[in-house]
Amino acid sequence: LFAIDRDLTGNLPPMPGVFTDYPAPIVRRGDDGERELTMMRWGMPGPPQFGGAPITNIRNTTSPHWRRWLRPESRCLVPFTSFCEYADTKPKKTATWFALDDSRPLCAFAGIWTTWNGVRGTKAKPVEGEHHLYG
Repeated sequence: LFAIDRDLTGNLPPMPGVFTDYPAPIVRRGDDGERELTMMRWGMPGPPQFGGAPITNIRNTTSPHWRRWLRPESRCLVPFTSFCEYADTKPKKTATWFALDDSRPLCAFAGIWTTWNGVRGTKAKPVEGEHHLYG
């Protein structure tokens, strides 16, 4: 479906869910121009003035914060079969699932990616160093 030239993910098991700061497959152009399927962490670096927390969904592409990643070399496809958005209902949030149809065929969102240095992971298991991130 995505005309992959190179698969760098290995033998992936089924992924019942992908959460912020977890790795998932994305499609991008490699340094040699070939399309590759590779694993990256979900969550782009957030604006420092807002604490720098990972941003999963980039909605305001007119923001100067995102401008550097909107060039073709930072673009990617984010494959999915379904996704969830939470409504801020009380007493707890309500999950709403979306897919193209009930058979959940494979499709993709447009995304951006970057290489970033810092700490990611959980408080219990922080991972410091270079990370490949997407949103």
